[in-house]
Parts: sequence; C-alpha cells; structure tokens
Amino acid sequence: MAVPARKVSKNAKRSRRGGQGGLKTPAIHQNENGIYVRNHHVASDGTYKGKQVVAPK
Repeated sequence: MAVPARKVSKNAKRSRRGGQGGLKTPAIHQNENGIYVRNHHVASDGTYKGKQVVAPK
C-alpha cells in the first residue's frame, strides 16, 4: 500500500499496521498420546488427528 510517509497521521498508519502482529512462536499442543505437536503437522509417532497416517520411525 503505497502512501506518502509524511501525509499520513500516526494514528492512521498504526491502525493500518495493527494486524501485522500476532503469534511469535508456533502453537504447540499435546495430542492424545502425550506427544507435543505443532498445529496442522503430523506427530513424531506418525499420527494426525488421532489417525495413523505415516509409518512410525
């Protein structure tokens, strides 16, 4: 969004940039087997949403 820096008030600039923040670290939770898993990732035991999708290592 190309806007001249000096013609935009600080408030308008900050409100436009308000959604740029967010989570700094990936969201991690424990699955039903007690293994820590990132959201939308396969666990180290090969399960995803309680189903075996990959052969375990």
